[in-house]
Amino acid sequence: MPSASQTHTAGSAPITEHRFLVPFVLITSLFFLWAFGVNLNDILIPRFKVAFALTDFQSSFIQVAFFGGYFLAAFPAGKLMERIGYKRGILVGLALCAAGALLFLPAASVGLYAFFLFALFVMACGQSFLEVAANPYVTILGPAQSAERRLNFAQSFNAVGAMLSPLLGRALILTGVEYTPAQLALLTAGEVQAYRAAQAATVKLPYLLMAGIFIIVAAAIYFTHLPDVIEEAEEASAKQLHSNVSVFAQPHLVKGVIAQFFYVGAQVGVASFVIRFAQHTVPGMTAAVAAYYLLGHQIGFMTGRFTGSALMKTVPAPRLLSIFAIGCLASVSVALAARGIVPVWAVVLIGFFHSIMFPTIFALGIKNLGPLTKRGSSLMVMAIIGGALFPAIMGRISDATNIQTAFIVPLICYMYILYFALAGYKPRAAAPQAALAIEAQRT
Repeated sequence: MPSASQTHTAGSAPITEHRFLVPFVLITSLFFLWAFGVNLNDILIPRFKVAFALTDFQSSFIQVAFFGGYFLAAFPAGKLMERIGYKRGILVGLALCAAGALLFLPAASVGLYAFFLFALFVMACGQSFLEVAANPYVTILGPAQSAERRLNFAQSFNAVGAMLSPLLGRALILTGVEYTPAQLALLTAGEVQAYRAAQAATVKLPYLLMAGIFIIVAAAIYFTHLPDVIEEAEEASAKQLHSNVSVFAQPHLVKGVIAQFFYVGAQVGVASFVIRFAQHTVPGMTAAVAAYYLLGHQIGFMTGRFTGSALMKTVPAPRLLSIFAIGCLASVSVALAARGIVPVWAVVLIGFFHSIMFPTIFALGIKNLGPLTKRGSSLMVMAIIGGALFPAIMGRISDATNIQTAFIVPLICYMYILYFALAGYKPRAAAPQAALAIEAQRT
């Protein structure tokens, strides 16, 4: 006899069921939490640039360390969870996140930029564990018919966290007096050292609070019953996985991975330098004031996430992706060519057009892969390494010219994304559908 959840249609199925409400809230909170870890980096870049007298290229190492950890931990996280399960994997991820956040305290006391980068690397490894676990896990916490809607709903809280991050960062990190280079030149060596130490110390409180939240959520998950996940593949699918069929033989997947690589690079690169861009195009603007434009960028991202999800009910995903790619191209063109406050608002608008790109490229790239879907998904996750590479390229260009010129890098990225949305996404041939069943032990 079918269960109650199986009798629901896709439209009538609830987001979750009462018995899964607490686990669903806890897992959804992970989406919200790791948004802070990612997006506070955009606040750290201008703060550490002042605290350690960094070039734009050197300040981009923050994203290199973070997304490098994300990239390197993704595959080990998946392998480990195959042995210890999702719940323990999530707890390992939360422990790493808390450890990385706590490392900010001795890093600030010692005053070493490399120590901060190590702390970010550890934190990113933990967040990689959380992302590898949370995305598939949230799909089982309710009726199968609403799994996709449930995952989209959970991901929306990531956008909310991204929007709140600049507020938290501005209030707790971008504090105190901000001296211009001319003012710093008038200070003694001791005064400059004390000033830079005070700038670095502002990160202690927010990251201590973040570590506490990670620990509290870990404790809540530890004492909460979470359903176990059992993955089974049909014999035919298992044979195909071990045959000579290569996931790289699917051109739309390869193009999708490249598009995702370019998107994450552009998204992280733009957000990393919103504050620097605003200060460059509007001379005299402080980092604290410029952080409001980063907030606007993230509000646009959140708004676009909800708007794009609604539009996809009537507009095909590839077409909507192409429209948003054109929006990015138009906005970054204005950012490159205009002067004054206009290019700053163009960069703010890019956040809106970024919103649907990651999940849409992901879905189009793994379409029709059948039993190769999991391997294709792994490649899509690995593509986030673009977030480590492209900010560094933009930083190098900025040091050689200026930060406004560096925005030619995301311009190139959007061109490829537009190509993928118009033609590159099309599968060469439909592969057998995945024969993968995910069952939950709900007793």
